Amino acid sequence: MRQYARLKEPPVSIDNQCVYKIMLYQAREGIYLFTYSSPDAVQSSSDRCYGSLDDLYLDWNGLVDERGWIEMEDPLPFCQHDAFIPLRIKGRDVGKPEWGKYETLIGGKWVDCDPAGEIPVRLEGDKE
Repeated sequence: MRQYARLKEPPVSIDNQCVYKIMLYQAREGIYLFTYSSPDAVQSSSDRCYGSLDDLYLDWNGLVDERGWIEMEDPLPFCQHDAFIPLRIKGRDVGKPEWGKYETLIGGKWVDCDPAGEIPVRLEGDKE
């Protein structure tokens, strides 16, 4: 299960970065909360692990804006759990990860991308 929420007023996080949105991901080993330091961030800037959803909600529900928690699809296989787009470490799907290199799914094809930079988007009319 994954859900995300925008915050009413971004609080300052432990590392002095503002937190604009958050995502929770429930895995077998626990519940992760990812924080995002810009409104357009694709990947998280930090994460925390919680023992229960109740504990996570207790810490964060009061900061979530009026839209509340929004359900999202679980990530595709080999993709980053904290990413808002299909994003994976290049080569991870074939057992040869190239750490620090990423790719995203655009038009049914995996293409290189930099999640900290501009994400490539193929618009209608672009040449192949």
